[in-house]
Amino acid sequence: MTVVAAFSYKNGTRANPVELGEERYVAAEDEFVWIGLTAPSEDEMAKLKAMFGLHPLAVEDALNGRQVPKVEIYGDQLFVIAKTAHLEGDKIAYGETCMFVGKRHIITVRHGSARAHKELREQLEQSPKLLEHGPDYVLHAIIDFIVDGYLPMVEKMEDNVLAMEKHMLASFLEREQIRRLFRMRRQVILFQRVLGPMAEMLGKLSHLELPCIDDNAKPYFRDVHDHIRRVEVMVSGLREVITSVFEASNLLEQQRQGTITRQLAAWAAILAVPTAIAGIYGMNFQYMPELQTRYGYFVVLGIIGVACSILFLRFKKAGWL
Repeated sequence: MTVVAAFSYKNGTRANPVELGEERYVAAEDEFVWIGLTAPSEDEMAKLKAMFGLHPLAVEDALNGRQVPKVEIYGDQLFVIAKTAHLEGDKIAYGETCMFVGKRHIITVRHGSARAHKELREQLEQSPKLLEHGPDYVLHAIIDFIVDGYLPMVEKMEDNVLAMEKHMLASFLEREQIRRLFRMRRQVILFQRVLGPMAEMLGKLSHLELPCIDDNAKPYFRDVHDHIRRVEVMVSGLREVITSVFEASNLLEQQRQGTITRQLAAWAAILAVPTAIAGIYGMNFQYMPELQTRYGYFVVLGIIGVACSILFLRFKKAGWL
């Protein structure tokens, strides 16, 4: 069975376990049902559909596990999809949590999420006064739990990028490190595509008139909406930092190459002097001036030494050597 937990809650306190069946489930006025499943089978979803009157299209989306964040209205019920995310090395792995919300029930279906709702459920059960608000408060708590999971992930990526930035300032980035930067940039871009629909979904929950969502619950959804906006700002800043690290590394590499080019050019100019003089006197013509000079060899060596020394000092002063 993929049913993680299925209980009814009366006045905010856990009452009785709920078994999946084929008959319609009718909760009391002061009671609601919270059922949590992980990657359920079609048979299990069919039973839930019969028990709580779930819409076939919503059931199909919940079984799919590859939907974008959204809010759908089906009669007097809501169908909400939120994306979970966690780090696996430098890669962001995504999951999905689908939520069927009615006046007296909330059903969560998780696909690929690394964080279970066990701790969240226990935390809510310790606050009966809050839990007695009903399914809309549980919906807020689950979405808030998902969004809060984004922050440590983004902070970890920021730490990795800042460490690479520090290394870049001390020495040059290697090819594998540059590839890692591009991989991280791609992950950030893909994550931004998830944050947009998540923010849109939370905007609808916090501002629109929707079934199963009381006006008293909307401030809670607005608070989560603010959290997702903060994450969006952090991710945008992270993308800019990754770009700036690469650009700074590229500029430093160009500067290093320019320095090496200037040094090579300076030494080439210095070596050109003896090369030119030696080339002239190595032409082996019979009648050339100064060939019979007694101290001509030493004079030429002196001229070469003086000329090379002058060039060396000029290039040194100009910062080329």
